[in-house]
Order: sequence, then structure tokens, then C-alpha cells
Amino acid sequence: MIIFKLAMKSMVSRRLVTTLTVLSIALSTTLLLIVERVRVGARASFVGAISQTDLIIGSRGGSLPLLLNSVFHIGSPATNMKYSTFKQIQADSKTAWAVPIVMGDSHRGYRVVGTSQDFFSHFQARRSQKLTFALGNVSDQTFTAVIGSNVAARLKYKVGGFLALSHGIGEVSFHSHEDRPFLITGILEPTGSPVDRSIYIPLAGTEAIHADWHDGAPPRREDAISAQDLAGRTFEVDEISAVFVGVKSKGDILNLQRQWSSFRDEPLTAVIPGVALDELWEGLGYGEEALRLVAVFVVLVGLTGMLVSVYNSLSERRREMAILRSLGATPSVIFGLLLAEAALLVGGGAAFGLLLTRVFLTVLQPMIVNQFGLYLTLDSFTSVELIYFSLILVSGVLLGAVPAWRAYRNSLSDGLVIRL
Repeated sequence: MIIFKLAMKSMVSRRLVTTLTVLSIALSTTLLLIVERVRVGARASFVGAISQTDLIIGSRGGSLPLLLNSVFHIGSPATNMKYSTFKQIQADSKTAWAVPIVMGDSHRGYRVVGTSQDFFSHFQARRSQKLTFALGNVSDQTFTAVIGSNVAARLKYKVGGFLALSHGIGEVSFHSHEDRPFLITGILEPTGSPVDRSIYIPLAGTEAIHADWHDGAPPRREDAISAQDLAGRTFEVDEISAVFVGVKSKGDILNLQRQWSSFRDEPLTAVIPGVALDELWEGLGYGEEALRLVAVFVVLVGLTGMLVSVYNSLSERRREMAILRSLGATPSVIFGLLLAEAALLVGGGAAFGLLLTRVFLTVLQPMIVNQFGLYLTLDSFTSVELIYFSLILVSGVLLGAVPAWRAYRNSLSDGLVIRL
């Protein structure tokens, strides 16, 4: 205890250098812990993009394109599946619920998804989070839309406003359906999933906007049907992009996957989303390691700064060490004093870093969720983070042993010599 009291007083006497050193270690620790939270949050947001959906069924093709298109709205399906096949999937005795989706056009770079009202009842994102409305609700009218939180925030849209879909999926389109605007009836709460960056319209809406098109080309102005006339019509859906399926019993998932993957009436692919997402993330694991490696190097820079600070101060403190030796302090005490200072600097910096991490997460989490779709948990620190804290503390003490060993070897006479 005496050694730690001496170390504290010595550090207080050099408060400016001590403060800067502690702050450097704290910021390094904060960066490491935040990178760890971002890494875990990115994985959770990726894997949790869809939850409690047991199967995704689409036309025959690769499981990865089907997953990316239906869940992340990346790319377009090579072919569509028949709507009649969806009705068979829905009517299967093992199926608890089935939701069709149609990957349609876009609006200012955001994908438009055609679906039924069941989507808002059954689809769940991260941690079994159900979709809830921040404002408004879903409507069964043809020209209505529900938008994700990111769409609403970025484009400043409100319930009661209108939006026009564009043909194609790019930010720039050569044809816009401005004559058939969709009324915004609901805005969803943030989910930290692709839902936040999507626009949802009824299945009938995907058919209505192209009702008078022929061979993929829009009609002439004089032949176009007005939105009012289209809204009163009933549209039959012939094809869809994919189906989200929930089963009554988890034991039937593999059986249903085999059943629909070998469906004779139409070539289909059935994917278990949780398994496919885990496999896909493992293939992207190098990104995780790169983030972690950068953060570790930052911490090493901070600890090296502490080493340089303590080591350089030895020249100014040789007289201090000599006086302690003359008062009866043994070389071991001098060694312990320098180690105690290193432990206090690193321990204080790392503890301050833990506090800063919690403050940053609390303050920045809403913005990160809205802007980047990443949900960073505010739970107590994980075992991995506590291991990082312990490793930083041990590494700091080990590095502190370098200047401590030098002080240990300094002789009494060396400290008392007056250097001109």
C-alpha cells in the first residue's frame, strides 16, 4: 500500500503528463471496446436481419442469391415462382404461416417490396423483434405504402404524403410512375434490419402500376389508365419473387425444405435463413478480424506512449530515486514503485475507457441505428471485453517493467552525481 501511495503522489506531481497518458490509454481502450461492439452488432444485425422465419422458398437457383434478394433486397431474382405454388405452400398442413413477397421497382434508390398484410404480423427481425408502427398503419388499398424508418428520416417523409415509384432499381430511372402515386399510410419503428431501408406496397399495387404496360414498355399518354380507375379494380397476381414460411413444428423444417426443394410442378429452392446467414457471415469473417486488428494496434500505440512517457521521465527522476535509496528503499522497492505507477496509469486509463465506452454507446446508439442499421447493445460488459481489459492491464504492467528494470539497476552514486 505504501508503494501505491508513493506512486500516486509521484503521478500527481506530474499531473499534466499523467493526465495525457491516462487519456491516451482511455481513448485506445474505448476504440477497442467500441470496435468489439460494432463487430458484434454488425454480426447480430446481419444474422438477425430475419428472425423466426423457418424457410425462404423461391425459384430454383443458388441459395445465396435467394437470400440476398429476399432478405437484403440485393439484386433481382433470375426467375419468379408461380403464385399458385405459394397458395399450395400456404395450404400445407405443416405450414403455420406464409408471406409472399414481390421485388418490385424502387424509389430514389430504396427498394419497393410488394407483400400482403400478413408480412407485418409475422415478419420479425433482430431478437424476434416484431414490426411496430411509429406512425400510422398498413392499409389494404391498392395505392398505399408503408415505409421503413430510414426512408422516412432520409427523405423527410410523413404519413399522408405521396411517393412515386421508379421503373428499375437504380437511383436514377428513365421512367417514373408519377401518374400513379402511393399514399404513405405508415412508418415503421427502427429495426436495425433491411426493413428500415425498404418501402412496402400491397401485391395489387405491384400489378396496378404496370397494368397497361405491354411487352415491358409504358403505354402512350392517350392510352394510359388513370390511377383512380386502377384503384377500383381487382388484380390477380400471377408470379411472386419468394415466400417467407413459418412452420408449426420446428421438427418439420428439414422435411419441408426437402419437400419444396424437390417439388415436381415447379423447380424451387428452399433455404433455412439462419443457417445460410451464419455460413455467409463466416465467409465475410476477414472483415471482423481486420477491425479487431486495427483496434489492437491502436491500443498498442497507447501503451507504447505510456512506456515512452515513463521511460523518459526516469532521467528527470534519478535524483528522486537516489533520495529514496538513501532513505532505506531497496532496489526492489524502486522496481515496485515504477511497476505500481504503470499499473495505476494503465488501470486508470482502461477503467476510464470502459466508462467512455458506455457513455458513447448510450449517446450514439439511436443515431447508429437510424443511420447505419447497427444495433449496439447497452448490456453489461461481455466476457470478451473483460478479457480485453485484463490483457490491457497485464500488457501495461509488463511494458512498465522495462523502465522499472532500468531504475532497479541505477546505483545510488549515479543518482547523486551532478551533471552539468
